[in-house]
Amino acid sequence: MSTTIIITVCSLLLIAYAFDLTASRTKIPSVILLLLLGWLVKQVTTFTNVRVPNLTAILPVLGTIGLILIVLEGALELELDKSKIPIIKKSFIVGFFPMVILAFLMAATFQYFGGGSFKNNLTNVIPLCVVSSAIAIPSVKNLKATDKEFIIYESSLSDIIGVLFFNFMALNATINVASFTEFAFELLIIIIVSFVSTATLSFLLSKIEHPIKFGPIILLVILIYAIAKLYHLPSLVFILLLGLFLGNLDKLKQFHWIQRLKPDQLEVEVNKFHELVGEATFLIRALFFLLFGYLIESAEILNTDTLSWALGIVFMIFLIRAIQLKLSKLNLRPLLFVAPRGLITILLFLAIEPNQHIPLMNKSLIIQVIVLTALVMMFGLMNTSRNEQKH
Repeated sequence: MSTTIIITVCSLLLIAYAFDLTASRTKIPSVILLLLLGWLVKQVTTFTNVRVPNLTAILPVLGTIGLILIVLEGALELELDKSKIPIIKKSFIVGFFPMVILAFLMAATFQYFGGGSFKNNLTNVIPLCVVSSAIAIPSVKNLKATDKEFIIYESSLSDIIGVLFFNFMALNATINVASFTEFAFELLIIIIVSFVSTATLSFLLSKIEHPIKFGPIILLVILIYAIAKLYHLPSLVFILLLGLFLGNLDKLKQFHWIQRLKPDQLEVEVNKFHELVGEATFLIRALFFLLFGYLIESAEILNTDTLSWALGIVFMIFLIRAIQLKLSKLNLRPLLFVAPRGLITILLFLAIEPNQHIPLMNKSLIIQVIVLTALVMMFGLMNTSRNEQKH
């Protein structure tokens, strides 16, 4: 039995790698193929009467680790200098305003048709308003540098803002001045923790001479994230700051205290660390979407009760995004199409307390919106690629 499991997992991950290799040519997001592959495995196990234990509890664990690694990998690739300030501002605006506008519109609509408090409705719809960096970042590898950079910033900021927004609504029984004060205090704490942790991890990375050091560093990153999350701190801020710091050491050499870290030597170690993070990210992301695909029931995808809602939500997502891109004077193609929902959507949905759930928000709606936004991205990027080839 153990041999069969090893063969199955290795085969599935190798197929996932093949999806990743061919994504640049086919323009099909690997997440679509991974979900489909996971779903097909479920059909095969059902048809052959193979008994598989309940794997639902593993999904949030894989998702959380995947989110950490994806944001870290994306942040390591970003360059910080004065010339990047305009793109960071625009990324923040496009990540923030469409999310908030969409969330309030959806919450009002859900309350009108389904009842319940506006706060609970808002908490439930936030997961559908966040752009998933887990799907967006790998899907734009072959876009031109400026578009790729914008998507990395926007989707990473969207994840962070989305988690902050969700936690603020879910964890506060009432929204008042005190809750805003507490939120500002938590943000200040995580910034301090981030700077201290980043300095400590950078020091360890430069000083450890043992051949095994990148694994423990990644474990420490995950541990710090988990402890911060335990205290309801916006821990993704730490991941983003760590990645930006390590990825921009060459810009920080003029600071005296940086010289203590031996930046030239540390830069070599960071490059190796970046490669390992990339490898780990691929494995965890592939396992997450394979497992999520496996846990999808056919009836949930084809649920006609939620399909009209899903289509309406997807239409609003891209309408509001198009308006914001126009106002920000950014090209609609290909940026309009890259607004997938995915890993972060699932994680936030699973984090909603039972007493806060509303009837209109269910697994079918989540799955349909994820699949539809991924399909829009796929066909949009395909069409953009064809137009570029013609010109």
